[in-house]
Amino acid sequence: MKYLALVYYNEHIMQTMSQDEWDSLNRECIACVENLTQNGHFLDGAPLEPTTTATTLRVRDGKASITDGPFAETKEQLAGFYMLEAKDLNEAIRLAEKIPPARYGSVEIRPVRELQASENTR
Repeated sequence: MKYLALVYYNEHIMQTMSQDEWDSLNRECIACVENLTQNGHFLDGAPLEPTTTATTLRVRDGKASITDGPFAETKEQLAGFYMLEAKDLNEAIRLAEKIPPARYGSVEIRPVRELQASENTR
């Protein structure tokens, strides 16, 4: 089963890291992905640029509205994601515990809902 692990942390705290600390964390993330890949659990993932680069799109009554930045002000910001393959939620949690930025924020784990084409759809 597929699980999406959304990585959140406070960008302001991360910006206080020294370059060596930041580089070390990134090396840990790369090693984590290598380990997950070798064990058949890593399907996809990527870090995200800071929220200052975000654009939020809303469509209401057929009209698009675009604003700079994230949808809501929060204490933690979405920093990236890991798409994992796990037999169940317990295994997904065990895998997500190894994601290095979890030490600085949180990891939201959600099962992926597979969309099935309706038999009546052509």
